[in-house]
Amino acid sequence: MLKYLILTLALCAAAYADEEWKPKTGEEIKNIRIECLKESPLSGDQISQLKQLIFPDEPDVRQYLLCSAQKLDIFCTHEGYHADRLAKQFKMDLTEEEALQIAQACIDKNEEGSPADVWAFRGHKCLMASKIGDKVKAFVKAKHEAAKASA
Repeated sequence: MLKYLILTLALCAAAYADEEWKPKTGEEIKNIRIECLKESPLSGDQISQLKQLIFPDEPDVRQYLLCSAQKLDIFCTHEGYHADRLAKQFKMDLTEEEALQIAQACIDKNEEGSPADVWAFRGHKCLMASKIGDKVKAFVKAKHEAAKASA
């Protein structure tokens, strides 16, 4: 079992070491969301809630968020969230240092042994309740208002 764990961690580390990680673009994020909706379908009500940045603690929503975090390469099922990547991806207008401090406060080592989707949801919930979450919510609200104004 220990050999399997070491091998898995080594493979995870090797995959990330091959290239420098970069934050995903808006288009890449959009494509990831589409892929994850195919892999983890959500109901119309759940999609409506997510569009309002309301994330119910439900299995389908947790699986969708786990899928998104993994495809963004900000979450690994062996290590959890990568604070440095969270900070770079979601810093908005914060300094990277401030975003990193917030991200580090929201991640844990999963001492309770929760399933990956519960673990990822826990970190996501913390992040959305933080200053980063406030910035994300303001950004999304501004985009929605701009879209309404141009329609």
